[in-house]
Amino acid sequence: MLDHPTLDQLKSLRLDGMAEAFAEMQIQDGAAALSHAEWLGLLVDRESASRETKRFESRMRTAKLRHVGASPEDIDYKSRRGLDKAVFQQMLTGRWIKDRRNLMITGPCGVGKTWLACALAQAACRDGVTVLYKRMPRLFDELELAHGDGRFPRLFKALTKTRLLILDDWGPDRLNASQRRDLMEIVEDRYEAGSTLITSQLPIDAWHDVIGEPTFADAILDRLVHNAYRVELDGQSMRKTKLKTGDETAQNG
Repeated sequence: MLDHPTLDQLKSLRLDGMAEAFAEMQIQDGAAALSHAEWLGLLVDRESASRETKRFESRMRTAKLRHVGASPEDIDYKSRRGLDKAVFQQMLTGRWIKDRRNLMITGPCGVGKTWLACALAQAACRDGVTVLYKRMPRLFDELELAHGDGRFPRLFKALTKTRLLILDDWGPDRLNASQRRDLMEIVEDRYEAGSTLITSQLPIDAWHDVIGEPTFADAILDRLVHNAYRVELDGQSMRKTKLKTGDETAQNG
């Protein structure tokens, strides 16, 4: 019997998808009737699917999303919050990421901004896009520490090289000089090289005041907003809606 030696060899070669398919086919009644080419085709298909799943899982781990379970299929289009289904489904295709454009999601607390951003991120990861999620207040703390301990170049590279950078919870605190400089460097390096998704409770018109210094504010917003799509939400907090765990309306943001 070649079953066990073959399985061992497939596993030793890290062909886990092939190994699983091989083991399953050994106990299927119709497998013996398949030709060698059909057997090989099924094994290769399973290995390809297995590797793509592992790559997707790796991209999701690297993204470090706040809502890992946020799925495009679970988006609530019925709640009254100004979410246009046709427009958002177009965003889910990822065309804006391919075109290196940005996306701004604004609205009051609790209408699902962060959850929607994470759903877009999951869709992007499925399409092979690298994603990185950062909450703005924590990011600035991380950048400050990185300047002091020598990690800044590595962190800066991660922020600027990922194809989709999510900056969650922009504002309302006014930026200091160091934060303005860091943000300017990040935005400058990402300009027309990748896509940035920003969520904020503040309307975009108020972002200039958050940045503070007019010259920096003009430069940063010009690079972020001029080619950006906008999703403007409204309505009451969805946190007040009691639904099953995992539903979008049970999440925050």
